[in-house]
Amino acid sequence: MEETVIKQSECPCGSLLPYVECCGVYHTQSRNAPTAETLMRSRYSAFVLQLGDYVLATWDKTTRPKTMDFADDQTVWTRLEILGCKKGLAKDEKGLVEFKAHYQLHDKEFILHELSRFVRRQGQWFYLDGTVKAIAKPKVETSLGLNAACACGSGKKFKRCCGKASHS
Repeated sequence: MEETVIKQSECPCGSLLPYVECCGVYHTQSRNAPTAETLMRSRYSAFVLQLGDYVLATWDKTTRPKTMDFADDQTVWTRLEILGCKKGLAKDEKGLVEFKAHYQLHDKEFILHELSRFVRRQGQWFYLDGTVKAIAKPKVETSLGLNAACACGSGKKFKRCCGKASHS
């Protein structure tokens, strides 16, 4: 997406605010996300916009992958639903955010349902890890191959990443 189009567009996180007034302020690192939910939304938008540096910078160093490569990623993220939050406010040190991220991959639609854990270190929120509750296929009955690249952009095979929970 061209930069001027992004600046004028509604934020991908679903807030209905312009991108530059919403997740854009976090992506430019002019501000830190004040809550775990805000960080979740900004990370989702970073996946939409393929901002690997931001995804890595907001991932806790204890669980962060070495790289984030979107070069071969064909995932098209279409919508984020926040289902609930537990803690994760400015005064908290930990938080949980449950969400569903809708996406398309190879002309098929999927929903990633995850419960993500966040930690706050020195006043800044970081994504720690998540438990995939389900990867649903709402409209097309097909499945990701276990050896296919994971749609989350981690660079791992599906079976070693988001597929862990679905075939355990």
